[in-house]
Amino acid sequence: MTAPQLAEDPLDDPVFATRYRAMLARDSRFDGQFITGVRSTGIYCRPSCPAVAPKPRNVTFYLTAAAAHEAGLRACKRCLPDAVPGSPEWDLRDDLAARAMRLISDGIVEREGVPGLAARLGYTPRHLTRVLTSELGAGPLALARAHRAQVARALLSATDLSVSEVAFASGFGSIRQFNDTMRSVYERSPVELRDAARKRPGHIVRSGGRPGFLAIHDMPIERPVCGAAREVGTVRLRLPARTPFDGTGVFAWLAARAIDRVELADSHRYERTLRLPAGPAVVVLADAGDGLEIEARLSSLADLPPLVARVRRLFDLDADAVAIDAALRADARLAGSVAATPGVRLPGTLDPHELVIRALIGQQVSVAAARTALSRLAAELGEPLFDGDARLLFPTADAIAAHGRRVLRGPAARIRTIVDVAKRLASGDLVVAAERSRDELTADLLAVPGIGPWTAGYVAMRVTRAPDVLLVSDLALRNGAERLGLPGDASALAEAGRPWAPWRSYASMHLWRAAQRPSA
Repeated sequence: MTAPQLAEDPLDDPVFATRYRAMLARDSRFDGQFITGVRSTGIYCRPSCPAVAPKPRNVTFYLTAAAAHEAGLRACKRCLPDAVPGSPEWDLRDDLAARAMRLISDGIVEREGVPGLAARLGYTPRHLTRVLTSELGAGPLALARAHRAQVARALLSATDLSVSEVAFASGFGSIRQFNDTMRSVYERSPVELRDAARKRPGHIVRSGGRPGFLAIHDMPIERPVCGAAREVGTVRLRLPARTPFDGTGVFAWLAARAIDRVELADSHRYERTLRLPAGPAVVVLADAGDGLEIEARLSSLADLPPLVARVRRLFDLDADAVAIDAALRADARLAGSVAATPGVRLPGTLDPHELVIRALIGQQVSVAAARTALSRLAAELGEPLFDGDARLLFPTADAIAAHGRRVLRGPAARIRTIVDVAKRLASGDLVVAAERSRDELTADLLAVPGIGPWTAGYVAMRVTRAPDVLLVSDLALRNGAERLGLPGDASALAEAGRPWAPWRSYASMHLWRAAQRPSA
């Protein structure tokens, strides 16, 4: 919602003053974290907009574009305030508003409506609307509408999808609704938005790559959030990240854990199968330096927004790396690792149920052993992606619950736990999802026989993007700590890590990385 402002001088309010200074400095690090509404012109801008700075009395700051829309403002045509990485706020926070924003970006309102959104969060639609309006300045419908408009503008600006295809891919229910929304938000029709984007300097779209694809090159972050190209059911995307961005580290993490026939990965590329709301998909992610390039084969264009949201979480594209690095660098024992690898990211997951099974199989064994066991599980119970295709979809919870005892190897107690958890996931008795409260999810996991603090913390860290988890019971993490001059004892390491809050999950990534380096 808006920052509080005093009638005499808005700069007397410290929150307003901080944001206003960031706006005067045109600091791009704050793009996406808040929006500058200018009442005298009737527009809203990103903080780094190059236009002449408005006077404080004419400014209102908003957390979301939807709140600016609700206040009657339109998007700036010069700075394109929605063409930026997303706000790190929704990963750092764990309140109702933040969890709702995670679901809205995943397209839940388009698929299940506001009642479905409210039910997933455990509240009535009326209460949810009241909380979101109070916290963010707009209700769930307005927030979803703004998200659809942002996705549509990006697709119009950088793709050759027809207007009707863009409307469908963005989640609009009709062409009329699409046209009305775009005119309301941008004061231009969809066709006018596309024409304006193609006239902009730096907008280069030319043929290339495999036959049937439209290659998009030299697309600066200030332009579209994503660009796309297609053959039948296939799109190409480009997603920006907040810099610095250690994409190489995430690719390496995924490559070390890649499951045969489900994933294929190296230090700069990651390919895998996955299930999306409308059906199976194949996604290929490549390192673009300041973000990701994505090629996806989709069952439906309606799966594009949820795919984008999940990839952003997988690679932690919206993390405020500058703030995280500054906090961790204050500890001299971490300073060298932070300097060597700025912008370390916390890998998320594309499939929360899969991540739970991975964690259960991987606890107390090496990464290589877990990979072997998971590949065997996928070979036995995975579903073929398409007829005649050797690739597999990771087994469903239903399949593991029904056949896991026959396929799984290892201690009987661990197999019982895995099968039990699969049954709970399949029935809905255990809900593991990005929108869960971290404390509630951890408590639910710990209540399952056979699940301990390490597994519960690891799942919360990667599924809900919890930024402040330090798994001191992890042997590899403690080995990495010793190499950096930190205590190797669990309790002593927990005490040493207290000053790293609220970024202990990112400190964990530095410790794990140190454990992988050869000994001096």
